[in-house]
Amino acid sequence: MASCFNGGAGWPEPVVRVQAVSETCGAMIPERYVKPPSERPSLSPVASDDSGGGLNIPVVDLSMLDAEAASRAVSTACREWGFFQAVNHGVRPELLRRARTAWRGFFRQPAEVRERYANSPATYEGYGSRLGTTKGGPLDWGDYYFLHLLPPSLKSHDKWPSLPSTLRETTEVYGEEVVQLCRRVLRLLSSGLGLEAGRLQAAFGGEGGEGACMRVNFYPRCPQPELTLGVAAHSDPGGMTMLLVDDHVKGLQVRRADGQWITVDPVPDAFIVNLGDQIQVLSNAEYKSVEHRVTVSAAGDRLSMAFFYNPRSDLPIAPMAELVGPGRPALYPEMTFDEYRVFIRQRGLAGKAQLQSLQATATAKAAAGCTAGDAAAAPPPGPADDSSS
Repeated sequence: MASCFNGGAGWPEPVVRVQAVSETCGAMIPERYVKPPSERPSLSPVASDDSGGGLNIPVVDLSMLDAEAASRAVSTACREWGFFQAVNHGVRPELLRRARTAWRGFFRQPAEVRERYANSPATYEGYGSRLGTTKGGPLDWGDYYFLHLLPPSLKSHDKWPSLPSTLRETTEVYGEEVVQLCRRVLRLLSSGLGLEAGRLQAAFGGEGGEGACMRVNFYPRCPQPELTLGVAAHSDPGGMTMLLVDDHVKGLQVRRADGQWITVDPVPDAFIVNLGDQIQVLSNAEYKSVEHRVTVSAAGDRLSMAFFYNPRSDLPIAPMAELVGPGRPALYPEMTFDEYRVFIRQRGLAGKAQLQSLQATATAKAAAGCTAGDAAAAPPPGPADDSSS
């Protein structure tokens, strides 16, 4: 029985490991994983672009010497898509392969080894299988491992898996290099807004003041991938995500403005970069976080490594003053990332409903004639419904 579920650890019900379900469910998945028809993925080929090829998110070469050109390319991609693939990004390809190999090694450990690191909803740190806390709610087809890297006070190697033996050291080096890449992209984003290159970094708390964490996702083989999702549709609540995906199984889908879901075709050794809700707030919606989801495969399992680069958790986040003025009201109330994260965890994943509800709160305050300070003082809105996982 230990191979099938964790007894609770603060969750409202026993936590079933999807890896165990995949190994025992046969040809049909349990009902808890079946999504409503409106939320089920489309696994058919995507529409073509003007050249006849499949639509894909932009690819940006970060090795270009012209900083202004790099900033324009990143800014355009983020305004139009909220996503891009970064190539020639400076993180060593050999390190990318080592990191993927180490974490695949963890998910291949016996269940009793993995369960030593079982997480709880208090911090989510450790080995987990669900993202929402609603009892009896629908479940996603995936397990994960969540860990902190910044600030140093939250990082603890003792909470990281000790097997494989290379995992801790590899993850540490990987984290250091990806943080440097995040800082570089943040400067390009800031310049793309017409601001001083370090402005967004300052809003994040400055170098050394920001937060960074990682969720390594493992999506086991699924006999009915057309009925479920590895991760339900959502926008990332944090600042920016650097995603390293599997090199042989596709799964990430991005929602375009017209509502169409596009399956991302990964470029080898690229990072898939997407903006989170905090940058949408800071940019006063000049940049937008975009809904995305993960499909699963009947052919095999898939691993991805999502590196989340976030503002300092206790720092008030609101539209930057340079982007607010006559005719450009602040679209969001002030809120710390900690407050926003609690709000998200209470509700689970629900598309962009959380951020939209904040915008509605600020708009209502403005319409009622409140000052910016009054709008900033508004508490986070309560849960809208319990349909999220």
